[in-house]
Amino acid sequence: MSEASLARLAALHGVATSYSPSRDRTVAVPVGAVVAALAALGVDARTPEAVRAALAARERELAERLLPPTVVYWAGGELPAALAALPDGTRLRIETERGELRSTVEELPPGAHALRVTAPDGRTAEAHLVVAPPRLPAPPGRTYGLLVQLYSLLSHRSWGMGDLGDLAELTAWAGRALGAGFVQVNPLHAAVPGTPTDPSPYRPSSRRYPDPVHLRVEDVQEYARALTSADHRDRVGTLLEGAARLREAVLAKGELIDRDAVWDLKREALEVVRTVPLGPGRRAAYWDFLAEEGEALEDHATWCALAEVYGSDWQRWPTGLRDPRSAETARARGELMDRVDFHTRLAWLTDAQLGTAQRSARDAGMPVGLVHDLAVGVHPGGADAWAQQEYFAAGMSTGAPPDAFNSRGQDWGLPPWRPDRLAESGYAPYRRLLRALLRHAGALRIDHVMGLFRLWWVPRGQAPTEGTYVRYDADAMLAILVLEASRAGALVIGEDLGTVEPGVREALDARGVLGTSVLWFERDWEGTGRPLPPERWRANCLATATTHDLPPTASRLTCDHVDLRHGLGLLARSLDEERAEAAADTGEWLALLTRLGLLNGAGGGISAPCEEAQIQALHRFLLRTPARMIGLWLPDTVGDRRPQNLPGTWDQYPNWRLPIADATGRPVTLEDLAASPRLHALADVLRGRSGNEGGEAS
Repeated sequence: MSEASLARLAALHGVATSYSPSRDRTVAVPVGAVVAALAALGVDARTPEAVRAALAARERELAERLLPPTVVYWAGGELPAALAALPDGTRLRIETERGELRSTVEELPPGAHALRVTAPDGRTAEAHLVVAPPRLPAPPGRTYGLLVQLYSLLSHRSWGMGDLGDLAELTAWAGRALGAGFVQVNPLHAAVPGTPTDPSPYRPSSRRYPDPVHLRVEDVQEYARALTSADHRDRVGTLLEGAARLREAVLAKGELIDRDAVWDLKREALEVVRTVPLGPGRRAAYWDFLAEEGEALEDHATWCALAEVYGSDWQRWPTGLRDPRSAETARARGELMDRVDFHTRLAWLTDAQLGTAQRSARDAGMPVGLVHDLAVGVHPGGADAWAQQEYFAAGMSTGAPPDAFNSRGQDWGLPPWRPDRLAESGYAPYRRLLRALLRHAGALRIDHVMGLFRLWWVPRGQAPTEGTYVRYDADAMLAILVLEASRAGALVIGEDLGTVEPGVREALDARGVLGTSVLWFERDWEGTGRPLPPERWRANCLATATTHDLPPTASRLTCDHVDLRHGLGLLARSLDEERAEAAADTGEWLALLTRLGLLNGAGGGISAPCEEAQIQALHRFLLRTPARMIGLWLPDTVGDRRPQNLPGTWDQYPNWRLPIADATGRPVTLEDLAASPRLHALADVLRGRSGNEGGEAS
């Protein structure tokens, strides 16, 4: 097989044959990975003859076509290259989203329109035309907010894990009492059911619909009538007793959050609530929701109903049911219509409570409100992968190549979107996904935002090292992101940590997408390697001291995070070496804080009062940077030592199942947080009320 021909074919389909883990190093990817990625894109490259035929076909297609499947126009900018290259005299006919006809792109409103061109020689072509504002607006002033994993925040009303009622309460309190401008939560996407359920919020069944496990059952309007009904009073009372036991098991007995037990109880309660008829107004609202969501919701609810019968992996279902459009699936949907209705109603109720939480945030004066989190992909056996099969690359999984932190690479087990199918559809599933997530959001965080540009595809059954990058049309992905976020009046925050391809951060910044800057990673990597002074930080970012995948700040200051990894056998070197390096890293930061006058004489010890002062100083430092948004990890406000997720572990550590706790490991409720002097003192730092801040986030 000619390497040059294969490389040329791969390049024409956006498949890489090499990558650069660093500026001075290029690594060739395995030929098998290239062939597998092309196969997932519908291109046969298994033999030299197949490569020659596929290459000739692709070159002929590109030479003959008048337009690509999707054309992007940034409003007020230059004419798209695809249109500028059309023959002189080509006529344009554009039908806007509202059905209006136009003949030039310059007069178009933002939207996803239909384009038809007719060349002078009579050839015609059709394409999707995305018109986007040139960039998103900057955040409304400088603001700070809270970062929290919702399940970890229990109140005295929770059923064993934090819920949307707790979220509404948190936003109301944080906005009014703390002057916070936003609350960022973990992905609330629908999980894949099963026992045990994968607790990670980053491997969902569906990214479009939220998980009803987050519902506050008592806040459903029909609940009150179920509670007073003679037919249901005793059953509801028994369920409330079960909820109290789950709550106390976590808060008083030190047990882990048990999502499965919570859902079993809530599902039973919601089955009871569903027997209460909807009033005329509620019924009309429900029907409106069904009409608005259409086929997508029907697909999601059908998958949920079928999963109750056949299990949660659609690839193991009877053959006819693996196709969402088959006659067998239509027949099964009819037979299971009662269960389908149950799941559509759950989606409606959850959406409504999300709306309540965002209104609570805005009513409390938050300029941003809720910041939702978009996971990078979906579970291969879940609802989205079943309903949107044509958009996913069969036999492939997303991940990351080997790097300085993980020599074996990563396989996340999430099927990637096919860039060709996205373009052919005008990015319809992507647009619908963004629209759904932004409906009740002031901002959207995009996990691994580099995935808008390229993703590492790993052939099924192969090691992560045996993958390759596949490129997406970043201009189109960004245009649709800016379009939908601007329509919603929302900000976008890209999680751009780790290895980032050159030019990506600049491209995101040019379109108003904020980056993510974590204090411990902000060093002068091109020079001294020392902590980056605050004035050299970028402005267009969300700046934080830590995240859900990193040690809490108190743990880092005390080196507890090293001891934790040692206890789990995760260290590559001796405990003494790892502790020495961690202490040196922390020491450099504390020395910088001291030089800047931010420690107020608290020094470099690790006693409890000093630790609290150090955490405050680190956040004073964040205020000294020009960052437009500053995030406060909620567990940091009470000295929590335990990370919510410990990358590199599976069952060795209770990832995604820990409640927020204080320095002793005692769970802390929402009510405890509201009364915590330590929290209020740290919030005062970020509000500019404690001196030495050098800037205020308000």
